[in-house]
Amino acid sequence: MLDNCGRNINYLRISVTDRCNLRCIYCMPNKGIKFMPESNLLKLDEIHRIVKLTSELGISKIRITGGEPLVREGIVDLIKDIKSLPNINEVCITTNGILLAQHLTSLIKAGLDRVNISLDTLKEDVYSNITRGGDLKSVINSLNFAVDNGLKVKINTVIMEGFNSNEIMDFVAITENNPIDVRFIELMPIGEGKNFKSISTQQLKDIISKNSSLTTCDSITNHEGPASYFKTEKGIGKIGFISAMSHSFCENCNRIRLTSEGFLKQCLHWNSGTDLRSLIRNDITDAELKEVIKRDIFNKPIRHKFNDNDNNSDNRLMYQIGG
Repeated sequence: MLDNCGRNINYLRISVTDRCNLRCIYCMPNKGIKFMPESNLLKLDEIHRIVKLTSELGISKIRITGGEPLVREGIVDLIKDIKSLPNINEVCITTNGILLAQHLTSLIKAGLDRVNISLDTLKEDVYSNITRGGDLKSVINSLNFAVDNGLKVKINTVIMEGFNSNEIMDFVAITENNPIDVRFIELMPIGEGKNFKSISTQQLKDIISKNSSLTTCDSITNHEGPASYFKTEKGIGKIGFISAMSHSFCENCNRIRLTSEGFLKQCLHWNSGTDLRSLIRNDITDAELKEVIKRDIFNKPIRHKFNDNDNNSDNRLMYQIGG
């Protein structure tokens, strides 16, 4: 359906848990992490109910996120149930890849269409530093297993000064040797992310252009969503840039978010939205719930507030909001 700005909102991102098996430095603090009680998480049947109603309002693409979604018990069955809904065309997952290999066969059978793997470095020591102890080999194994099984794969990479800024061309090389898209994402000032300095999209393009020629992928550049895509002359996969900070993509935004505790967020960085969990557990009817969702979609904010000091901004950490 269209929101008040005329944007076609057809994409729902669902965080199924705030828990994660890594502790990435720009996502979680080093200590003192307080996860929500499991009773506060949306139940799988509650998630399915919300997806069904949103699909009747025009949502056709679902992305499952976390925390780390693969630590949520029952995730494969949830994906299978969502994919069986008549109006849902695509179900994707964003994962750190640690557990992906062991679940991949079941996920593919359940109907998973594509996977995004969060990977910020190709060096084991840097990976351990960024993730506070993660095993890079597990992620690379999952990545290769996904490609070998024909799953569409994207790598999400945040380049940070002083950590992985010398690996930009290593990630570009992945797109030149594999049918994998690499998306460089500007670090957003959410939670722990405020403590690190990201490399801007223009800086990335300048660095890449000194080593390879970039050609715009015209057929997908104007699609709905935040990324602009390019290829090098050797490219098999594509290079994407998500310029959340340097170039707002809000005019093309096509998504809403559902947090793991059931809050329907109209925008990543706004507090606005509705606590659907409380409504569901107080016996709201499908018709009433659908009207609430419809209202929130229509009233989606015109733009994010990353560059503003605004009381309506969401100041929670990224794992609490949902990646």
